[in-house]
Amino acid sequence: MICQVLYLFAYVSCVLDYDGDTHIYLQIADIIRRRVAGLSSGHPVPSEADIQQEFGVARTTARRAIHILREEGLVYTVQGEGAFVGTPDEAPRKKRKVPLYQQIASDIAEQIKSGEFGPRRPIPGEAALVSQYGVARETVRRAMALLREQGWIYTVAQRGSYVSPKESWPQA
Repeated sequence: MICQVLYLFAYVSCVLDYDGDTHIYLQIADIIRRRVAGLSSGHPVPSEADIQQEFGVARTTARRAIHILREEGLVYTVQGEGAFVGTPDEAPRKKRKVPLYQQIASDIAEQIKSGEFGPRRPIPGEAALVSQYGVARETVRRAMALLREQGWIYTVAQRGSYVSPKESWPQA
């Protein structure tokens, strides 16, 4: 693994050694371990989506890297919110006033109301929303389920999700 230290925030940038004898997820866990070493408890750790994008790896590889750090007790995870430095007992992160999936659903509903996404037109797919919000797929799925339940969107098998006709929208 080849590493450089950039002077901006002492950020460690490393190139993965794909031909070496160390699994990629272990290399990524080592990089993240060094990055979070000076952070206080409760500070957010890069999401699986961020790790996938930065290192160009599969979701399972990103998940394994976070799992290693969790097993070591360096990070803890909160479903739907991400991973954080430390343990929940040390200095828990500030609770969100609104769960992240509800915030995503609210953002999309606002975009529908503003006309950014028109009736019977597609909304961004799961992968695009995961990337846009830097969250896990399950968080996006919960947001989409909430939008369907409220009547903002409907889903067509093997086609995607679309904005419902205006008469189906919830009454505010």
